[in-house]
Amino acid sequence: MNRRSHVALAAAIAASLTLGLGACSSTGGSTGGDGGQAGVTTQGNGIIGGTPVKGGTLTILSNQDFDQLDPARNWTMPVMDVGVRLLYRTLTTFKAAPGADGLKAEPDLATDLGTPSDGAKTWTFHLKDGLKYEDGTPIVADDIKYNVERSFSAELAGGPDYAARYLAGTDGYQGPLGGQRLGKDSIEVPDTKTIVFHLKRPVAEFSQTVTLPTFSPVPVAKETGANYSNHPVSSGPYKIESYDRGKRMVLVRNTNWDAASDTVRKAYPDKIVVDQTLKGTGIADRLIADQGDDKNAISYVDLTPAKMSEVLTNPDVKSRLVSENGGCTTMLDMNTTKAPFDNAKVRQAMQFAVDKESFAAAMGGPAFNDIATTYLPPALTSGAPVDHFMTKPAGDPDKAKQLLSEAGFPNGFDTEMITSTGGKQQAEAIQAALKRVGVNVTITTVDPTAVNSIVGDKDKQPGLAQLGWCPDYPSAATFLPMIYDGRQIRDKGNNGNMTRFNDPAVNAELDRIAAMDDLQKANAAWLDLDAKIMDASPAVPLVWQKKPLLVGSNVAGAFGSPIWSAQIDYATIGLKSVK
Repeated sequence: MNRRSHVALAAAIAASLTLGLGACSSTGGSTGGDGGQAGVTTQGNGIIGGTPVKGGTLTILSNQDFDQLDPARNWTMPVMDVGVRLLYRTLTTFKAAPGADGLKAEPDLATDLGTPSDGAKTWTFHLKDGLKYEDGTPIVADDIKYNVERSFSAELAGGPDYAARYLAGTDGYQGPLGGQRLGKDSIEVPDTKTIVFHLKRPVAEFSQTVTLPTFSPVPVAKETGANYSNHPVSSGPYKIESYDRGKRMVLVRNTNWDAASDTVRKAYPDKIVVDQTLKGTGIADRLIADQGDDKNAISYVDLTPAKMSEVLTNPDVKSRLVSENGGCTTMLDMNTTKAPFDNAKVRQAMQFAVDKESFAAAMGGPAFNDIATTYLPPALTSGAPVDHFMTKPAGDPDKAKQLLSEAGFPNGFDTEMITSTGGKQQAEAIQAALKRVGVNVTITTVDPTAVNSIVGDKDKQPGLAQLGWCPDYPSAATFLPMIYDGRQIRDKGNNGNMTRFNDPAVNAELDRIAAMDDLQKANAAWLDLDAKIMDASPAVPLVWQKKPLLVGSNVAGAFGSPIWSAQIDYATIGLKSVK
């Protein structure tokens, strides 16, 4: 998530790894288990089905509604993939390609990747000619400024907070809904096609920061506040024809989108239908059977663990499995403001109490997950995983009991845990492991779209939550600052730092590393800080997952994006043939 002096680090990672990098938070386990590289079909360039043809209807089969399509609030995967690839464009975006090529930023609404000045504290972007919204009105630079301003609004909480972190002159700013706009010391719009960002500090990777949906345009005249998510005004290749929340969304072509100005999105299908009424096993059954219109369908959600063997033992089905490493860390988050997790020794005990092996089995088994041993995924630690506590994958109950006794809880304690409906089996694995050391966990399951809002509310947040984090783009700085900077915590609408961990020494170190201009020293400093936070243990890293997604036999252009947490990249998906 920010990259600053880490451009070279990211380039080195991109060149040396095939691991995927995702974006933002994840509601760990919300969609089921994971697939392994054994399921990947590599057809020349790693794209299943080859190049699509123009036309036809693509169906996306899902078991959940989108939590937020408002670009100021869209910060979860795979919803961001839908928003940024289908409905709205950003100043820059990432290339639609598998592997290392997909980690490269390209101009989108902007003519180039931006021009830095003042030591990378000022960034200037110029818009392309002829850009229009779905209704034919022109897209202007002030529309992008307006959406950036919207990200400051408490009423529109939950989205990427880079603007608040990076922009100068924003202290006390509460967003534009009351009519207040940011001044020229934050964002200048000298004309309809130029936007200039003034930052608090140098951010060398800002050209990648503006790939996020915060930096897409929203016309002031179409503002509907919290209801904007129901119909964001399209600047991308598709527009919403109908949206019955939790049931069905239909996208049709945005005839005012100009393919000549967009080198990334190919917009192959004429129509995209998202069916949100299904269950995970039902989605898998339909795609395995591959009958009728399901040949033109793809899964929005991960293949459920119960269907793994059925897929991997059938060559025809296996050839339609997209499965790439998501580059994300699934974690057991502890509410550090709620007893007994306000006690660091209790939190350390959890590192040894959890049975990660059992948790991984509930996520599909060792072929589909790597045991996570630190917060930063291997993609952000030069490709090699770091094992901080050197504990066994099944845990060390004796060590956990010892730490609990030292913390004043020799008989354990009772606590609550929240997870999504799809994460119940994994939560039960945690529950069973903690029971071994006298910790009694009551599990509450909720709809996947409700997890973050509950955990983000201090008054509602329980002691434990099964969540995770993915880097927004390939930089180690897009991980730790986003989930452990205590200065970003909110009582309500909290996002990112869900553990509410607030250590002044860690906050100071985040700032110190942010100011570094030596890439190697900065990289080493991130690793050292990762270890320091592991000692404080606001969360237990559980697994590094792969993402298994089935597609129909008539689907083409399918691959796991290295940016979108290994989700299928919707920029280039389509059909092999149209009857």
